[in-house]
Amino acid sequence: MRPVTEQSAFAEFGLPGEPGTEKFWAAARTPASVPADNGGWVTLFLWRGSPASIGFESWSEPVPLHRWGDTDCWYAQVRMPARLRVTYQFLARGEAHADPLNPAGAGGDRSIAATPDTPAQPHWPDSGAGTDVVLPVPRTRLRWTSERLGGRRTVRVHPAGGGGPVVLLLDGDDWLYLHPAVTAFDSAVASGEMPAVTLVFLPARDRQAEFGCSPALWEAIRDELLPLVAESGIPADRDRLVVAGQSLGGLSAMYAALEFPDLVSRVACQSAAFWWTPEAPGLADPLGGPVGGAIAARLRERPDLSGLRVAFDVGEHETRMLPHCELAETLAGQAGATVRVSRSASHHDRAGWRHALLRDVAWALA
Repeated sequence: MRPVTEQSAFAEFGLPGEPGTEKFWAAARTPASVPADNGGWVTLFLWRGSPASIGFESWSEPVPLHRWGDTDCWYAQVRMPARLRVTYQFLARGEAHADPLNPAGAGGDRSIAATPDTPAQPHWPDSGAGTDVVLPVPRTRLRWTSERLGGRRTVRVHPAGGGGPVVLLLDGDDWLYLHPAVTAFDSAVASGEMPAVTLVFLPARDRQAEFGCSPALWEAIRDELLPLVAESGIPADRDRLVVAGQSLGGLSAMYAALEFPDLVSRVACQSAAFWWTPEAPGLADPLGGPVGGAIAARLRERPDLSGLRVAFDVGEHETRMLPHCELAETLAGQAGATVRVSRSASHHDRAGWRHALLRDVAWALA
């Protein structure tokens, strides 16, 4: 964090007046960034009232806030690299809070910061402080009681543009309640950037068990869930199924393409956990094992992937993930898959993945 002296103020961030005054708070809109001396950015965060720290998703350890004199203004100036979009929270008195000065939100207690050089995400509306956006929840709700997986879960289905090829969103609750995928896909379809699709939001019950290269999950999706979707009355083309997943969900999506090729021939995965092996989750350093993990080992067997379209994306700041993802990308292409590779302006964070989600689903259906 860059220090601020008692004699300085925040004029360089476009904030007039003495910090802590009513005039100052009336004009305050943060986070705000200015260029750093040696590249990247210095970003100002403000919090009013009590001692607090900033908790970032994956990118950084918590950053403490400092008080301006004896006012109610608490601040941090955080050094950020070029091209970073990151989710954060204010942590105060044992509770997490969204940033009341930032309209870019993710759920009720998270906000999103982006350095000025990050690409725009035009289809994702601001839904944080000061906005009146209510995240839409699809009306169609399927009660899926799975014999193979056990238990019951609620699966939401949304026909964007009237419905079409099924887009199976792993970790579906995140895309319902943190990031407004219904709104974003509706906007992308309306703009002509993708065809009409049927979104299926699949919630996870136990991510480690279900997404860790589990055949039971995909047998249940094939034999139980997709027939249930077909009976829902919403147009849904299973023959052009796209599976979209992130982190362990991306691992599971690629596993399904390898082991269930008659079901999955289109994949959009962001920051897939290609470090995974059956032993890795129990290790002190899960990412320190064989590069590419179990997926790379399977790809080295050269399965015929000539019918697969797979889009790979990973955060450009995920330095330890990159070798795992790069090897899987290379081996998939060598096995005959049609491959798209990109890097998002993020760390391991849905705020960075969400533009890739729309773009890569559209590409997978091209």
